[in-house]
Amino acid sequence: MSKYQKNVSMFDIDGRPPILKCLPLSMQHILAMIVGTVTVPIVVGGAVGVSPTQITLLVQYALIIAGISTLIQLYPIGNIGSRLPIIFGVGFTYVPTLVAVGGNYGLASILGAQLIGGVATVLIGIFIKKIRKFFPNIVAGTVVFTIGLSLYPIAINYMAGGVNSPTYASMQNWAVAAITLVVVIGLSQFAKGYAKLAAIFLGIIVGYCVSLVLGIINFDPIREATWFAIPKPLEFGMEFDMPVIISVVIVSIINAVQAIGDLSATTMGGMDRNITDKELSSGVIGSGICTMIGALFGGLPPSSYSQNVGMVAMNKVISRFVLGIAGIFMLLSGFVPKFGALMTTIPYSVLGGATISIFSIITMTGIKLIITEELSSRNITIVGLAIALGMGITSVPAAQEAFPSFVKLVFGESPIVIATLVAFVLNLIIPNKSLEDEAKERAVMEETN
Repeated sequence: MSKYQKNVSMFDIDGRPPILKCLPLSMQHILAMIVGTVTVPIVVGGAVGVSPTQITLLVQYALIIAGISTLIQLYPIGNIGSRLPIIFGVGFTYVPTLVAVGGNYGLASILGAQLIGGVATVLIGIFIKKIRKFFPNIVAGTVVFTIGLSLYPIAINYMAGGVNSPTYASMQNWAVAAITLVVVIGLSQFAKGYAKLAAIFLGIIVGYCVSLVLGIINFDPIREATWFAIPKPLEFGMEFDMPVIISVVIVSIINAVQAIGDLSATTMGGMDRNITDKELSSGVIGSGICTMIGALFGGLPPSSYSQNVGMVAMNKVISRFVLGIAGIFMLLSGFVPKFGALMTTIPYSVLGGATISIFSIITMTGIKLIITEELSSRNITIVGLAIALGMGITSVPAAQEAFPSFVKLVFGESPIVIATLVAFVLNLIIPNKSLEDEAKERAVMEETN
C-alpha cells in the first residue's frame, strides 16, 4: 500500500455515492460558500454606485461564475482545471482594491482590468514552478493578514447600516448587527453538527427575520426580477484604465498565491499527499480562464474558498461528485434572478454582523501562515514594515497630496497593493537568516566586545 493511502477518504475522488448521502455533504459546501459569493457583488456594486437591479445581476453572474469555476476545477478541460476536490467562488481577496478603484472609475473599468488580471493568472499558472519560490509563507501570510485588516472598515460601515443609508449608525442597525454577530459566535463556538458548520448562514437567517419584524426589508427587487434569465456578454461594458489594471493585476497575483496554498492544502489535508506540479499549474490556469470569462459576463473574479478546503480536510470526503452537486446548484441558481434579488434584500447591518467574523478568520489565517516560518529579525522586518506601510499610508490620505493622481490611485487606495510590493521586495533583498544564524552573529559580536 502506498504511504499516501494510510488515511483513506470515505468517498474516493472518482466515487459516485448514492444521492441521499451526497446531498447533506453537498449542502455543507453550499452553506460554506454561498454567503461569500453573494456578499462580494453586493459590496462592490454598492461601492461603484450601480442600481439595485444591476446589483441583482452582479449576484446572478457571481453565482454562475462560482458554479463554472468549481466544475472546471473538478472536471477539467485539458490543462484547464486541477481535477481536485476544491470549491471556487467569488472571493474577498479583491474586495478592498475593487472598492477603492470602483468609486473613481466604475464597474466597466473593473471588468476590463479583471480581463487582464485573468491573463496574468494564466501566465502564473504556466510558469508556476519558477514563480512559486518568490511567494513563501512569510509573504503570502503578510498579504492575507493585510487583506483581513483592510476589510474591517467595510464590515463596520455595514454594521452601521451602509454609508449611504439615511439610518446610518442608528441604534436599530447596530442592534440587528449585534444580534446577527451573537448568533454567529454562539453557534460557531457552542453548537455541533450542521448548526456549527452553517453558523454564518444561520446568523444571517436570524438577522433577516429580526429585520423582517422591524419592517426594514425592501421586497421590491424580488417583485421586479424575472424567474429566468441568461447572461449577456458585456452587460456592464468594458473599459481599460491603466491605474485600475495595475491594481487588479497585483491582486490577481495575490489571488493566485492563495489558490496555490488552497490547492496544496486540499491534497495534503484531504488526500494525504503533496500536490503535483501539473495539478498546481492546471488549477491556477483554470482560475485565470474563469476570471476572464467572468469579466466578459459581469461575474467578479473567482477565488478558492479556504473554508471548503478545511471541510474536505476535516471529513476526508474527496468525491468530485459530491462537490460537483454544489457547483451545479450555484450555476443553476445564477439563472434565476429572483434568487439573486432575494440575496440583495439582506440588510447591510445583517451582512456586517455576519461578515466581520469572516474577515477576522481571514486575518487569523494570515497569522497562521506567518508563524509557519521562523520569526527571525528578517521575517519580523518584512511582516511589520509591509503591514505598517500598507495600512499606514492608506489611512492618511492627506499625506499623499504631493503624489501624482496615478500614483495615489495605484498605491494610495489599497493597503493590499502596498503590503504586497513591500513584502515581495524585502523578501528578495534581505538575506535569509535563521534564528540560529542570528544567534551565532550575536555570540560573535559579544565575544569581540
